[in-house]
Amino acid sequence: MNIEEIREYCLALPCTAEEMPFGDDVLVFKLFGKIFACISLADTDYLALKCDPEYAIELREHYPDIEPAYHWNKRHWNQHRLSGSLSDELLHSLIRHSYSRIIAGLPRKTVSQFPEVLEIN
Repeated sequence: MNIEEIREYCLALPCTAEEMPFGDDVLVFKLFGKIFACISLADTDYLALKCDPEYAIELREHYPDIEPAYHWNKRHWNQHRLSGSLSDELLHSLIRHSYSRIIAGLPRKTVSQFPEVLEIN
């Protein structure tokens, strides 16, 4: 996947917003103000995604192109090499997983007002 495909996929997820809170060279995707994906525009070879801590370790052990995310909490974030061997299908799944991690941490009241976010799996 390239950066435009990632952008289109992330923005297709319900209630997603894109922002550049860290300057003009870092693009993030948020759900209700919480980041679920981040990519540097200066080095578009890596995509950082939020991840369940146990699953993050499993992914790192299984895929050489997935490692702890640079500049992020390494327990909860992985970086994914986009020029490597990761399939688009796997990256889509990991983006949805990251998105669902945000949903899991939201107050029930917020989620109940936007049921479309629960349809992503």
